[in-house]
Amino acid sequence: MIKSNTIQGPDGYLDKTPVFQFILLSCLFPLWGCAASLNDILITQFKSVFELSNFASALVQSAFYGGYFLIAIPASLVIKKSSYKVAIMIGLSLYILGCTAFFPASHMATYTMFLAAIFAIAVGLSFLETAANTYSSMLGPKSHAILRLNISQTFYPVGAIAGILLGKYLIFQDGASLESQMAVMSVDQIHAFRLEMLEHTLKPYKYIIFILVGVFTLFAMTQYPKCKVARQSGHKAPSIGKTLKYLSTNNRFKKGIVAQFLYVGMQVAVWSFTIRLALEMADINERAASNYMVYSFVCFFIGKFVANLLMTRFSAEKVLIAYSIIGMAFLTYVSLGHDFSAVYVAVGVSILFGPCWATIYAGTLDTVDNEYTETAGAVIVMAIVGAAVVPAIQGLVADVVGMQLSFLVNFICFGYVGYYFFGEMKNKKANQVQPKLAEQTN
Repeated sequence: MIKSNTIQGPDGYLDKTPVFQFILLSCLFPLWGCAASLNDILITQFKSVFELSNFASALVQSAFYGGYFLIAIPASLVIKKSSYKVAIMIGLSLYILGCTAFFPASHMATYTMFLAAIFAIAVGLSFLETAANTYSSMLGPKSHAILRLNISQTFYPVGAIAGILLGKYLIFQDGASLESQMAVMSVDQIHAFRLEMLEHTLKPYKYIIFILVGVFTLFAMTQYPKCKVARQSGHKAPSIGKTLKYLSTNNRFKKGIVAQFLYVGMQVAVWSFTIRLALEMADINERAASNYMVYSFVCFFIGKFVANLLMTRFSAEKVLIAYSIIGMAFLTYVSLGHDFSAVYVAVGVSILFGPCWATIYAGTLDTVDNEYTETAGAVIVMAIVGAAVVPAIQGLVADVVGMQLSFLVNFICFGYVGYYFFGEMKNKKANQVQPKLAEQTN
């Protein structure tokens, strides 16, 4: 058993960060990054194989992130009654079961069955994210909570890149695009071809299962601190109803939830349709188009490092306001550009996504009292349901006005994110001024 030698404060935070435990916890982030980026591959594959509209193909994200929305609160209840580690172990087990569901789905060859398998994976990931995001912020002194979560989130694009590469080489094939190939086939040939393409979709999940079993074993062997808020004798933890009532009156928390909802929705929407944008703006196949998603996740990775450096010199709010303004300019070009450079700018937008999730998450969690932390963290994770809504809206808009103009949906989302951080900056300045005024009065 690998042990942790740390002292826990009454607020649940530790006096120092247990390095091995923190690194192992951070290794969970690429695991859901891999699953999420594989969805971008599946959207493109299913659109051609099942002959779907952009809106219908975006239901992959709706099934995936809808699972987060439904399971986050139950996951928080598990954390309250047991521990973050138990929730993580449950999440890994359910993730493994979800991956195995791709085997019957590939043989049944129905879009609904694939959506069910994707939903099953999301159930496991909801446990993982609900536990790991809050846990990462608490594995050390509270003063560095945002930095720790940003560091853990830096591991995410590693998994995202791995997912795209697995999809590129194991799901997508050489030759012309799927639509071009099926255009010259007979009905019987198309049926056989579709079955063959669907068989390819389960290949990445075979490798993921082996990795998950290894990570599960390591977690089972590692001792983790509880990081639970100390309660006075006879003082029970607040109920879900009481917690939700408290959160509903917290205006800063509610604004953070909206910002997280729109940010996650925007990020997933851009990534969902970058491959489709490349296919529409150039005569290339799916495998070649998937390169632009690899570039996107490399940019995402770089953006996180740059943001972490910037936030050591400037406030997180100022960095995110600047990122939002630049992001809006980029998305305007993506929507109105007249050549393939629009695809490269869509790739570049990912640089600006880097610090958003972790900064919004940790900042929003910091607005609530310690006794409500577990449930508040789950509610923030529930905001991931934005990724089930915004891509579907963009897909619907794309069916009406075209793929390129549909990226204006994300322009609106980035605008709100910038507005949110501007409000947070004003709020912090006001909080800094009040103590000074009190001192002058005294």
